[in-house]
Amino acid sequence: MSNTPLRVLVTGASRGIGEQIAVQLLDAGHSVALTARTASDLETIVAGRSNKTLIIPADVTAPQSAEDAISNVVSAWGGIDVLILNAGDGSAAPIENTTNKIWEDSIAINLTAPFQYLRACVPTMKAAGFGRVIVIASTAGLEGEANVSAYTAAKHGVIGLVRSAAAELAKHGITVNAVCPSYVDTPLTMRSLEAAAKRTGKNFEDVKAALVAKLPGARFLTPHEVAAAAIAYIAKPNVTGQAEIIKGE
Repeated sequence: MSNTPLRVLVTGASRGIGEQIAVQLLDAGHSVALTARTASDLETIVAGRSNKTLIIPADVTAPQSAEDAISNVVSAWGGIDVLILNAGDGSAAPIENTTNKIWEDSIAINLTAPFQYLRACVPTMKAAGFGRVIVIASTAGLEGEANVSAYTAAKHGVIGLVRSAAAELAKHGITVNAVCPSYVDTPLTMRSLEAAAKRTGKNFEDVKAALVAKLPGARFLTPHEVAAAAIAYIAKPNVTGQAEIIKGE
């Protein structure tokens, strides 16, 4: 990672992978702007830090969210060097029970919001001739997953966005990459398991154990290791358009 403090915006920074990304960047001495819906959660993360920090309460799916967040960072710090798009969510349901709302909500947070934030930061990064954009995607963006059709479709879409943007922006010194973790020990994963247990009538712990047994290393990934894999792309100037699968060993 660069020894020079960078100006970084992290979406979905209040918990899980996003929180770990923010903490690791702060520990490395960077200036970090954090977005999430609840300001108090973000304030806890930056409490006692000497780094430059910005708290930007935001729903990434709201109109003007992207433009306002990027504008806040640029106004405060004169530019933005790194954008890490972590905010995401999803609901599990068989295709026939996947309502329009489930579909639209998944596309909004997992695909449209990353597009809007990427679009908003491009002019500033182009002007600087430097930028790093990193998307926290999922193995569901590269492989089929049962009972999460909306989430899988959105994550496939965001991988397409990463690859297209990478091809377009490379000549401007901007790299765009994604990390695609398998199951991570986060609240989203636990909610998915709860939905599977309810759908099948099985015990939650049994559903969880059956999934874990199928995973590489028979364990969930930790938010810490996914965050580290994402942050590593900051120091890779000649790598772009990647969708790196992250699996436990």
